[in-house]
Amino acid sequence: MGVDGIVKKGYPIFYTILWLFAIIELAISGWLVARFNSHHNYHSLGERDRVRYFLFVSAWTVLFVPLFVLLFILARNSAVSSVLSNLLFLFVTWVLWLTASAALTESVGGGLNCSTDNFFRYCGQVNALIAFGWITWILLSFALFVTLLLGIRAIKRGEGYKGPLVAA
Repeated sequence: MGVDGIVKKGYPIFYTILWLFAIIELAISGWLVARFNSHHNYHSLGERDRVRYFLFVSAWTVLFVPLFVLLFILARNSAVSSVLSNLLFLFVTWVLWLTASAALTESVGGGLNCSTDNFFRYCGQVNALIAFGWITWILLSFALFVTLLLGIRAIKRGEGYKGPLVAA
């Protein structure tokens, strides 16, 4: 099986995994935002706002990942499913996840030890949000790297970044 076959089969599988991680993040951050809004028991305004940002980033990913998978499947040789559009989407999403994960990690001092730290409420949930955020960022880093390699391959074929991810 060549590279194109791997991409044709792997693209939907990979993005389904990414989408599932984003749904997990959406659930955790939504629950935390609801708790913070109703009880006002967040550690700091920074923690509250960064959890809200996680809610936005995970909603962004849950909304747009299925769209890009559908475009890949249905409009395989069009400009909307080109290497360039995938690179732009992945880069923007990669930056959003990086900033969300780094900001929340920084706001709790690099991570929480829930067995010794009684200062933070919802310690386990905040730790899970941070962990899944970094995992999602790593997945996006991998996807960005592979898509960049596919773009280089498309340029070498003479199609440029506006060319499809897989050869026609």
